[in-house]
Amino acid sequence: MYNKILPGSAPMHVHFIQHEVFEAPGAYLHWALSRGYTTSFSRVYQYESLPESLTSIDLLVILGGPQSPDTSIRDCPYFDAAAEKKLILEAINAGKAVVGVCLGAQLISAALGAPHGPSPEKEIGVFPIQLTEAGLRDEKTQQLGACLAVGHWHNDMPGLPANSQVLATSKGCPTQIIAYTNLVYGLQCHMEFTPELVTMLIKADAALLSNYYAYRFVQPAHTILQYNFAYMNEKLSGFLDQLIRSYTSFKN
Repeated sequence: MYNKILPGSAPMHVHFIQHEVFEAPGAYLHWALSRGYTTSFSRVYQYESLPESLTSIDLLVILGGPQSPDTSIRDCPYFDAAAEKKLILEAINAGKAVVGVCLGAQLISAALGAPHGPSPEKEIGVFPIQLTEAGLRDEKTQQLGACLAVGHWHNDMPGLPANSQVLATSKGCPTQIIAYTNLVYGLQCHMEFTPELVTMLIKADAALLSNYYAYRFVQPAHTILQYNFAYMNEKLSGFLDQLIRSYTSFKN
């Protein structure tokens, strides 16, 4: 059962930082709209600004992208890693709920002082993650189940700041879901995948996918498109509902 907006109460407001048109929010946006939450965007690939104030934001979602926390403005003029890390720290210190996806998770780790690094394996496609003991205890991730097939599209992975906990791993990456605080989470995996989103990613990464056979955890495009993403989307919604419940309790 998800959170209902009570009469006279303001809905939650979710702000998305989107780095590329093909790194869209997918099921994150569907979840927010289905709950009656308001949304806003910083589409940095269109040179849109980051929010000047966090006052109206309840949940900050930093999406993925081909950049890294070390990418300079000279290398990518519309991506300001330093500004995003500063905003992430401000959101954390203000008690906001924060979720980083792929690059977003790496930016959270870097903002908290733990540099990202290369993943042991490149992962592109749908592969299972396994919850750790900490993940099975965590009130937000325990409903994912001990093992869940989710989307992947990465070369790198987030680091581990002090006091963070690894909640899920995969055979190709040891830091798939990280809890930084009770309200701040990093997901290297992509539970937000939809057929439309995956189609855009495939078009953007066609050259890599043509060499899928060279990697242990890279699937061909036709295999990825065969998956029904609805179940992982449902599990993502459950995770986000629980995060909002925790945020609301903290806020009140």
